[in-house]
Amino acid sequence: MEAFEIHGVLLRLSSDEVSPIIWQALKDGSYEAKEARSVARAVRPGDRVLELGSGIGVITSVIARIPDVSVFAFEANPSTARLAERILEANGARNVRFSQGLLTAGDPDTHIFYVRRDLWMSSMDEKQGPYDSRIEIGSENIDAFIQQHDINVMVMDIEGAERDLLRDAKLKGVERIFVELHDHLYGLSGVRDITQALAEKGFAYDPRGSRGPCVLFAKDDGPREYDPDVD
Repeated sequence: MEAFEIHGVLLRLSSDEVSPIIWQALKDGSYEAKEARSVARAVRPGDRVLELGSGIGVITSVIARIPDVSVFAFEANPSTARLAERILEANGARNVRFSQGLLTAGDPDTHIFYVRRDLWMSSMDEKQGPYDSRIEIGSENIDAFIQQHDINVMVMDIEGAERDLLRDAKLKGVERIFVELHDHLYGLSGVRDITQALAEKGFAYDPRGSRGPCVLFAKDDGPREYDPDVD
């Protein structure tokens, strides 16, 4: 097992715990680099953050360093969730409540989840590519969870499932949504569906916190000062 840092997050992993592609991205610093640079524009001190698709917990740990935040993180893949719990513990992220499971817009149910060697390819989409195994995972209703825990920010990387979730969930009380779009799975029509659905809920595309496919949608909070660091 090796100990090293990425985006200021301490990792204790061995190369056989992830795929070669993931391992290389971790070692060269490219793993979730765009998200790590941009998420601080979406999350502010004191926020109550719901993170969906935490992966191995790198971005979760980045968010947890923001002052006075509370983080509720979910990862569907059981083996990935075990790695995330180890990384969160190594980084002293005591303000994170971590769960292995799913939040969906419908009634609680059981869903098929397709596990793939590259953890960022595991998803509920059978057509996304060859998979190693399929498992059943129970879900909770996302709107009930948001209300119960007074969530005001969402961070999402859920491999295409964001299209249906952001369309169907009410998202009452949420002020900002930072999401990685997966247009290779649903095309520009899917991006349009997400944008229109969120616009109907009062959200706008916020270029000040967006970078490529990592997009911030926010409710209007008035003008901000010019930030020279925004590309």
